[in-house]
Amino acid sequence: MTGEYNKMSLKIGILTASDRASRGEYEDISGANIINFLKEEYGSNWEKVQIKYHILPDERLDLRNIIMYLIKEGCCLILTTGGTGPAYRDWTTIVTKEIIHKEMPGFGEMMRKVSFEKVPTAILSGQTAGIYYHEEKGCLIVNLPGSPKAIKECLEVVYPAIPYCIQLMGWEYLESRSSWKPKDK
Repeated sequence: MTGEYNKMSLKIGILTASDRASRGEYEDISGANIINFLKEEYGSNWEKVQIKYHILPDERLDLRNIIMYLIKEGCCLILTTGGTGPAYRDWTTIVTKEIIHKEMPGFGEMMRKVSFEKVPTAILSGQTAGIYYHEEKGCLIVNLPGSPKAIKECLEVVYPAIPYCIQLMGWEYLESRSSWKPKDK
């Protein structure tokens, strides 16, 4: 990978796709909520997590370029927020599907399910996840909704599988508050 991979840390990319937040018209609460969730999730292991945080307009080429940059920088996980809906400028899930080598449909199914239990418009969301392989290691990309409240609800349902997925993609297993891992035989 470009950039050194430190065996003692995980690099996680946080990407907010928002025209208005990127112009500074309002604070990016969604990206901040993802970071706060991760701080709580990793607790005493938080010092082993490196966050690479970006806010950018919902532009197709910009999204593709920053996702590829984060992968090449050694991120094992990229969590995006925004750009998952049916509006013309919602490109995040489309770009993710163009980039990934392997779709992980269970993530999107579970996120929509938990969101649908709260609001019927959750079926309009293109939330998805998939893996991009770079130099024999994978990077899991998870597209979260733009709603700060929905982000927490979705992360709570899918995050237990993420640390183990990261390990299966060739990275260090870093235990989190909710992580699940099969028992060794």
